[in-house]
Amino acid sequence: MAAPQNPTERAELAQALRTEVRGEVDLGATARALTTMDASNYRRVPIGVVAPRDADDVAAALAVCRAHGVPVVPRGGGTSIAGQATGTGIVLDLTRHLRRIVEVDPAARTAVVQPGVILDELRDAAAPHGLTFGPDPSTHSRCTLGGMIGNNSCGAHSVAWGTTADNTHALTVARYGGDTLRLAGGTAPEALRLPGLPGLPGALPDALPGLPGALPDALPGLPELIRTNLALLRTRFPELPRRISGYALDALLPERGTDLVRAFCGSEGTLGVVTEATVRLVEAPAARALAVLGYADEAAAAEAAPGLLPHHPLTVEGMAADLVREPAGLPRGGAWLFVETGGATPAEARAHAERILRAADALDGTVVTDPAGQRALWRIREDAAGTATRMPDGTEAWPGWEDCAVPPARLGPYLRDFRALLAEHGLRGTPYGHFGDGCIHVRIDFDLLSPPGVARFRRFSEELADLVVAHGGSLSGEHGDGQARAELLPRMYGDELVALFARFKDIWDPDGGMNPGILARPARLDENLRFEVLPKRPVDVEFGYPHDGGDFSAAVRRCVGVAKCRTAEPAGTGVMCPSFRATGEEAHSTRGRARLLHEMLAGTAGGAGAADDAAEATAVITDGWRSTEVRDALDLCLSCKGCRTDCPVGVDMATYKAEFLHHHYRRRLRPASHYTMGRLPTWLRLAAPFAPALNALARVRLLAALAKRLAGIAPERGIPVLARETFTRWLNRRWGKGTFIFSNDEVAMVWPDTFTEHLSPEVGRAAVRVLEAAGRHSIPAGRGLCCGLTYVSTGQLGKARKVMRRTLDRLGGTLGAPLVVLEPSCAATLRTDLPELLPDDPRSAELASSVRTLAQYLEEYAPDWQPPRLDRPVTGQTHCHQHAVLGDAAERRLRERAGLTGELSGGCCGLAGNFGFERGHWDVSVACAEETLLPSVRVAEPGTETLADGFSCRTQLEQLGGVRARHLAELLAEGLEEGPE
Repeated sequence: MAAPQNPTERAELAQALRTEVRGEVDLGATARALTTMDASNYRRVPIGVVAPRDADDVAAALAVCRAHGVPVVPRGGGTSIAGQATGTGIVLDLTRHLRRIVEVDPAARTAVVQPGVILDELRDAAAPHGLTFGPDPSTHSRCTLGGMIGNNSCGAHSVAWGTTADNTHALTVARYGGDTLRLAGGTAPEALRLPGLPGLPGALPDALPGLPGALPDALPGLPELIRTNLALLRTRFPELPRRISGYALDALLPERGTDLVRAFCGSEGTLGVVTEATVRLVEAPAARALAVLGYADEAAAAEAAPGLLPHHPLTVEGMAADLVREPAGLPRGGAWLFVETGGATPAEARAHAERILRAADALDGTVVTDPAGQRALWRIREDAAGTATRMPDGTEAWPGWEDCAVPPARLGPYLRDFRALLAEHGLRGTPYGHFGDGCIHVRIDFDLLSPPGVARFRRFSEELADLVVAHGGSLSGEHGDGQARAELLPRMYGDELVALFARFKDIWDPDGGMNPGILARPARLDENLRFEVLPKRPVDVEFGYPHDGGDFSAAVRRCVGVAKCRTAEPAGTGVMCPSFRATGEEAHSTRGRARLLHEMLAGTAGGAGAADDAAEATAVITDGWRSTEVRDALDLCLSCKGCRTDCPVGVDMATYKAEFLHHHYRRRLRPASHYTMGRLPTWLRLAAPFAPALNALARVRLLAALAKRLAGIAPERGIPVLARETFTRWLNRRWGKGTFIFSNDEVAMVWPDTFTEHLSPEVGRAAVRVLEAAGRHSIPAGRGLCCGLTYVSTGQLGKARKVMRRTLDRLGGTLGAPLVVLEPSCAATLRTDLPELLPDDPRSAELASSVRTLAQYLEEYAPDWQPPRLDRPVTGQTHCHQHAVLGDAAERRLRERAGLTGELSGGCCGLAGNFGFERGHWDVSVACAEETLLPSVRVAEPGTETLADGFSCRTQLEQLGGVRARHLAELLAEGLEEGPE
């Protein structure tokens, strides 16, 4: 089925869709670019995206597409890792509107949901009734129920609760063309009479159970397909808990209840579109415990896993040491099993886990009952889909053989053979996964950039398929076949059964419009690789990208699409991705922006290393660094750097944004805010002598409004007050004239960042008081120093580099001495942006390594100092740059020693330097603050101190919440002044 190629046909399709569909219809470059890829190795360029509002809209879109001969791909969270959520036709985005939980029935233990419902949303709705949805893939915070049904997802708890197919009662499905079927679960075997079955005489009924009266007209040929292939259906499907590959035609056998729902689950969008589902809920244990068992290696852990199943655990997950970069908290061993147990009480759950620990033949083991400790361990496992994409040496690794499954009793021998096959091909991988079900996830360091590497990828895939089959396994044990494995299904099932798959597909979809090239008559596994369209040589860039070999394309490739940035759950202690949580738009997620940058590079990135002709023919974004689509998506990136830490693969969108802005506006007129806030250090330095007069003028409303308009500042924003005396001037005045001689262990060099210097010198004064109490004499690190933060955040990288070099020159002989940097964003810039912009200047690394926060400095250089006991609760926020780059462990310990109790929130305040001040960003800025920060402050008890070490955070709290927040240094200094009672 060919998509319309010429503009006239596309315009006619767009008009027809907009006429018939009430939801959004977008055939623009941004929408197409955002959906070219899922979390797999594959890329297919769609015609456009339709976001239907309801089931009628889905049917209308399918009818229009059939009339125009355009294929359709249903898409949920886009986390599929085999390529089945990509396509060349119309992508149906089911996440925007179809996300209503229609009903939760605690008595029946069922829920009725629309396909765009996020799994965690369903679990949250079921939780008050003591229920949950059993299947729980690691993407539970962003995967959709429709996607789970399409891929027959499983997750860690399938040993207890099975797959999605095991937990789906009924489906409403729209077929290509728009007609709708209601599929009910299977019936008892005796309800179906088939000839040749003992005890079941008679003829096949006209309508199969589960589709009363609808089947003959809707699905002609299905009864005959079953009747004439009984032996094949009974003998060619391997029996194992994680057999997901192909269509589950054996579910249509009479002895299995002719279960059309089960047969539909796992069909990967090739049969129809789910518009509503009735799913089974299970009782959630009131308490859980985790037995962590250590083994010599992964094969030993795999061989031990089946022996634990008779103890009825909730999970038996396995991973080896090469996945766990920091094995803190894990027992001795080279591999581990995570065995979760449940109980009505914590004591019961713990006792269950301890029984398993005693029964296990493990090198070492421990039982974890603390919920926070369990979450920390599970986070290692859940982030593996991302962390496994990088080998310990930084080499890229890719999906494609992500989730083969074998009978659990064969898992140990299979893993040994698998490792041997990797070695034979000179490949590396890091297996982990559902050992209790015999299902292994692995990402392998294939070279998918060169023809020889792609050829090896094919040879390995064919040989691994044979190995899996030899062990009685399934090519897919969880995420479906997609394009990655469907071509190899004849090796598992044989040609005759695979031919039945095609017939089954044709019965449902005679026009072949539903997700063509997937499962039935599949594309080759080495076609449509997403890497083949990228530039063939490195693009000229400004940052050094030290973790990506200096290659911007490699940096962008970091995003593998697992979409942790798309979660709508509260940020908790993390940050990523505040703009997505504010808007809910894919373009404003870290993944969405990375996809747009990928497509920008696919369009030859301004001529640097052009891709081949075929790639250019499928290019979506063709104007390289001048792309308005990329610019607009990056506009709402707050440069919070949260993704640098929270993304499992360390995508650093703040750096990519700065890089893009540099090229986009090179030799062009910039937005006004780039000249004002982007060059803030210069303007504040010039304004310092006139601070009182300028503050008075800023209080005149008309003048302030005019100034904000000219400066590109949001009209809703207040203009910060300039300090009457800068921090450096105060510090120099405090010392007075004369010469002072101190030993090195008596001096603390304080970095005079722009914000402390000109806008909040009280923070610097407080820090000096604290440092003096700790026995250190504070001196300014130098005059005219600047980290370059504002220039970096606005993409003025040439100017940033010039400012940074001048700073290095002015530090002179003091370079390398520890620097106390009070503003977290400036500290993060010195720690990361400086060496990455000046990678060839050894002084940059020396300066970066000398940066300390106040708490870090005190802990390292005044370890015996005792802070004043403040003994009061605190609320507020950990600065996003501190979370992402600097870490806050020292601050936590210092607060604890000072008697400051309570947790600071995660997320981003929403002001984020210049972002929240810029015109057009007000709504998103407020939404970010309202997500976590402002609510945490509002519910604080009287007497609670509000902490915020960042100037932006304090300004946001003051302007939106009327709250005066303070730097930790100010609280400590106040305690020193008060002294003991």
